[in-house]
Amino acid sequence: FLMMVATFGAFAIGRYDEAVAVMLFYQVGELFQDHAVGKSREAIAAMMDIVPEYANVEQNGEVTQMDPDEVEIGSTIVIMPGERVPLDGKVVSGESWLDTAALTGESVPRRASEGDEIYSGSVNGSGTLRVVTSKVYEDSTVARILTLVEEATDKKAKTEQFITKFARYYTPFVTIAAALLAIVPPLFIGGGWAVWSEWIRRACVFLVISCPCALVISVPLGFFGGIGAASMIGVLVKGSTCIESIARMDTLVFDKTGTLTKGEFKVSEIHPAQGFDEAELLRLAAAAESFSTHPIAESVREAFKERGGAVDASLVTDAAEEAGHGVSVSFDGRKVLAGNAKLMSAHGIAFEAQNSPGTVVFVACEGKYAGSIIISDSVKNGAQEALRDLKAVGVNRTVMLTGDRGESAKAVAAQLGISEVRSDLLPADKVAAVEELLAAEAEGAALGFVGDGLNDAPVLTRADLGFAMGSLGSDAAIEAADVVIMDDDIRKIARVVEISRKTLRIVKQNIWFALAVKALVLVLGALGAANMWAAVFADVGVAVICILNSARALKTKNKKRLTRDC
Repeated sequence: FLMMVATFGAFAIGRYDEAVAVMLFYQVGELFQDHAVGKSREAIAAMMDIVPEYANVEQNGEVTQMDPDEVEIGSTIVIMPGERVPLDGKVVSGESWLDTAALTGESVPRRASEGDEIYSGSVNGSGTLRVVTSKVYEDSTVARILTLVEEATDKKAKTEQFITKFARYYTPFVTIAAALLAIVPPLFIGGGWAVWSEWIRRACVFLVISCPCALVISVPLGFFGGIGAASMIGVLVKGSTCIESIARMDTLVFDKTGTLTKGEFKVSEIHPAQGFDEAELLRLAAAAESFSTHPIAESVREAFKERGGAVDASLVTDAAEEAGHGVSVSFDGRKVLAGNAKLMSAHGIAFEAQNSPGTVVFVACEGKYAGSIIISDSVKNGAQEALRDLKAVGVNRTVMLTGDRGESAKAVAAQLGISEVRSDLLPADKVAAVEELLAAEAEGAALGFVGDGLNDAPVLTRADLGFAMGSLGSDAAIEAADVVIMDDDIRKIARVVEISRKTLRIVKQNIWFALAVKALVLVLGALGAANMWAAVFADVGVAVICILNSARALKTKNKKRLTRDC
């Protein structure tokens, strides 16, 4: 509108070359804007290409193409080489390599064979896979990603919100100011058409200079570029407000199991008491844990099975769980207890304390201490590198929250270089711990929390920033989080911090550069020392420079991976 008024004003006073210049360079600015916006959109729109068009459903020995929306849970689908996986599910036959780049940003293919979980949106390689679906389309990975992408543009940063409000009041104000500049001075100075023409020209220059294009376009474009850059490495950031918060983050809190560690529990040590051997101790523990679905119980049963053992379920009766302590059963006529130190103390059983890193399961039989089993969880690949990278980008305070006992938690923290540990926490305790950490945060700083489980959702919501694991994380955690890491690689958090800080630097550069140039040329224009060409540069030229600067937010350095997991 301001450009249009200035163009007609220039025509009215016979400055045709300047009127044409305004229109011409305005279109040049529009061209650069469209190009930059197109580039930013491409990065996020690429995520839309993961939408599957059909699913090959196997029914009564025949394969029928159906819309993914119509496929029910438990259906068997056939995925041919080169086809996109339409729904989440488990492979029941076949072997292939999956290209998950569209989901995770990781170019290395992932092997898929019988028993493996696969996710919609990835592309099948050379083999044919038969898959039993585990989710309907609307709950699948691909649908969830699309929802997140659509929501990403809704959350605007404070800077972006200010610029939007600023432009709303700014245009009427500038229009009135220009009208006053064109009319008031000639009325007081007096004179003929030459005087009026000169002040109308100054008003037109004032209008062109005052156009807020550089701010209104480049600021949102900068944030949009940052979101696009994050999506290129397989990280979904839910809006520009998150970009601002990530840039301010100086404390990062981690859940332990499934985030820093693999969540794959294995028996690492067996310590039988006097009168018992390893085989008998493991047999009693496996019997006690025979009805539990807890990962620790499964690891005990798996260890007994690997040693050739098998528990006769008919010999296990009167199974009872003692909340927070362990379990008690009657096994082959004997009362067996398996659990933590609190369980032994509650039943008055003297036991030998263990200092080995890991979770300890104490076992007793007929009121007599039978020994202990140590169950350990291994640290995730790249976790040490992730912590090192975070400190390199200025996230100096790292905290680990876990329900594990102190010795196990401290061993993992020491291995990874985590500065603070809080152990033996229940889900509610984690929220309280985050509240305490938030209260201690410096003003203007932000605290992030990284988690992957259902019980992490309340903490993800309470923290300034929630980072969720996308491929293995629970739906609740992903919904509650502000940032979703699609391949669970926590090394990408440091990359996102770098992208966010670069984005914010670019946005601030644009604001200060635009305001400084406009202020200078505005004063010169009011004094009659700047013509329309200077005004066009102050608007279109500055806008083009700011747009090109915003486009830099899209560029992210590709750091080579030191390890390659296939």
